[in-house]
Amino acid sequence: MRVLVTGGAGFIGSHFVRTFAGDVTVLDKLTYAGNLANLAPVRDRISFVHGDICDAALVDSVMGGHDAVVHFAAESHVDRSIRGAADFVQTNVVGTQTLLDAALRHGVGTFVHVSTDEVYGSIDVGSWPETDPVRPTSPYAASKASSDLIALSYHRTHGLDVRVTRCANNYGPYQHPEKVIPLFVTTLLDGGQVPLYGDGLNVRDWLHVSDHCAGITAVLERGRPGEIYNVGGGFELTNRELTQRLLDACGRDWSSVRYVEDRKGHDRRYALDWSKIAGELGYAPAVSFDEGLASTVAWYRDNR
Repeated sequence: MRVLVTGGAGFIGSHFVRTFAGDVTVLDKLTYAGNLANLAPVRDRISFVHGDICDAALVDSVMGGHDAVVHFAAESHVDRSIRGAADFVQTNVVGTQTLLDAALRHGVGTFVHVSTDEVYGSIDVGSWPETDPVRPTSPYAASKASSDLIALSYHRTHGLDVRVTRCANNYGPYQHPEKVIPLFVTTLLDGGQVPLYGDGLNVRDWLHVSDHCAGITAVLERGRPGEIYNVGGGFELTNRELTQRLLDACGRDWSSVRYVEDRKGHDRRYALDWSKIAGELGYAPAVSFDEGLASTVAWYRDNR
């Protein structure tokens, strides 16, 4: 299988590329969040194209000859989207539409659109099934929800084999240190203070990047056209509980934490019902959070 991977030099995309056995072309703009060093272990067996998914002529020139697209490329940091949403709309919405148009023209077999649990909004109890409506809060989440709907419309209107995945909070090696776990780990290792939003009781489900990519691969290889698949980690923590684990892992205490004003529109809790992907495709997380967090902290300690 010859696969075009967008955003393949980023955190999740590069893990997929490093572990996927097929013939891969990576298309990546190499923004601050993309790094060719992430692809160093496999650079000799992949093709790399430096470019923007919003560049229709470039996308058209790259798309031909591929059997599938796995679409990771996105602006993904909530705080950045609150400060300015334009890049998020351009990349996440217009970029996705540009890719879909090219995939349709070139007769690409399967288009896997990688999304997020944040499109569902916030949930107090229980967990979201794929049939729940999207109710995004942040500009980032709204741009991803928009791209989900556009992608699914190409299946319903044009018959393009589109499959959407929505994942829990990812963590693991190679993640850019703007995200909470690498930000806290690198700051604590440097002896600094880490910021904890509000009361610290916002809840997230944590998913190791290797489990996420295993779920994406299962959807690519065995998923059904036009379907959405939630990819969960099955391990919920409040941000305060996560902070305590990171303090322990880095040998620090609560004097290294400063409470800061809560984020605007901060969703209280995310929780995915991932029984569909488990039942249909045999997916289950393989990395326990304790094991995954320990190896992640060790990676940042060893790769300063």
